[in-house]
Amino acid sequence: MKPVILLVDDEDTIRLFLEKTLRDEDYDAVSAATGSEAIELTRSKLPDLVLLDLKLPDMNGLEVLRQIKEDFPEVCVIMLTAFGDIETAVLAMKKGAFDFVSKPVNLEQLLISIDKGLKSQKLTRELFQLRRRVKLDLDDNYVPGESQQMKEVYEIVKRVAKSDTTTVLIEGESGTGKEMIANLIHKYSPRQDKSFLEINCASLPEELLESELFGHEKGAFTDAKTQKVGLLELANKGTLFLDEIGEMSLTIQVKLLRVLERMSFRRVGGTTDIKVSVRIISATNRDLKMSVQDKKFREDLYYRLKVVPIYIPPLRERKEDIYLLLKHFLNQFNNQFHKNFQEIDDGAYQVILNYPWPGNIRELKNVVERIVLLEDDVVLHAKHLPASIREDIVPATQISSVRQIEMALSKPFPGEGIPFEDLIKTAEQDLIAKAMKEAGNNQSKAARLLKLNRDKLRYRLKNFRIE
Repeated sequence: MKPVILLVDDEDTIRLFLEKTLRDEDYDAVSAATGSEAIELTRSKLPDLVLLDLKLPDMNGLEVLRQIKEDFPEVCVIMLTAFGDIETAVLAMKKGAFDFVSKPVNLEQLLISIDKGLKSQKLTRELFQLRRRVKLDLDDNYVPGESQQMKEVYEIVKRVAKSDTTTVLIEGESGTGKEMIANLIHKYSPRQDKSFLEINCASLPEELLESELFGHEKGAFTDAKTQKVGLLELANKGTLFLDEIGEMSLTIQVKLLRVLERMSFRRVGGTTDIKVSVRIISATNRDLKMSVQDKKFREDLYYRLKVVPIYIPPLRERKEDIYLLLKHFLNQFNNQFHKNFQEIDDGAYQVILNYPWPGNIRELKNVVERIVLLEDDVVLHAKHLPASIREDIVPATQISSVRQIEMALSKPFPGEGIPFEDLIKTAEQDLIAKAMKEAGNNQSKAARLLKLNRDKLRYRLKNFRIE
């Protein structure tokens, strides 16, 4: 695999020339003209080395260096500096840069510095390439969210992944992506090259679940013909994901609590303590706090599991993510079924956006899979959606102005644009009509509700012909 080098410089001629030079030297080169673009490319491309100019149009090169080193300390960074910036370049090296090269760039000196940088960080670079492969493995299931709620979730994931022992409790409705979040935590943690094992606690009766988790000795019970190694033992030095933890019986809860306290256990029928180092990530679609109050879940175990809680909101509460998910699943199933869906009709999108999605992402994925499999088209229309979803179709003329604006903000603008002035005018008119209704047609009270003075309200009432 060729080393990936990210070149960051706002001067087009320098950037294009160096990019071609790096490719001629058998490097895989990508480039950015701004600091924010460099940070995004570092996260998406995961380069082995960054050539970073100190002077960028949107932010200081030192700030870009700090952000890159904070998120990806393994990346080798070489600063590109003007002649008068030597002191700043030295400061950059104190902050983690590997080297600096003065501009105008001496190509021979630059290539020597790149070679030294890659060689000096060989071990960390191999780890980084492993992380790159992990990221590629996640592509089929991982869709970054645009909503503020999901950005906060991924920020917690990034932070908690750095610790390889902290227990995590993931809460959320069925289909929101709890297993995917558990996988992300493991794959970006120091345990990433060890086992990630999972079990659904609701899928097995108590006796079988206990045997699966702890293992058993030969003869421990009637059907125990041989010794069985449990998941806790198999996941040693790795991660164990306990899905639907709220369904676990009180008996097994006691045993799990002992594991978390001592990191040791005994197989069913065993007499010897087995020491392990396992990170426990659990998930539930239940309200565990309510289960604790109802004495169905142990309070001490609840707080042991919930050292770091992560709540994944349902899809209906983060509609900004729906368009991204739709496009992702369309591409995924286009490739799988050799189809060519390219666009989503506005009518279909309005129905999809208004539907509450009780099954969340899993339900959305199943609907898209069914459509791509059964239909032959390039545009996803409302008629392609299941009848159960289409039942709540609302004509565009009856959709509130706030909803129309929300829909316009939740996906890219169409090529023909949007009726901006009409949307704003309608929203203003609807707000004034609502305020007048709530104020019992009292203009002074309606003006207070809208934080307008009375003359401005009267002008709008006359302009919009609101009685």
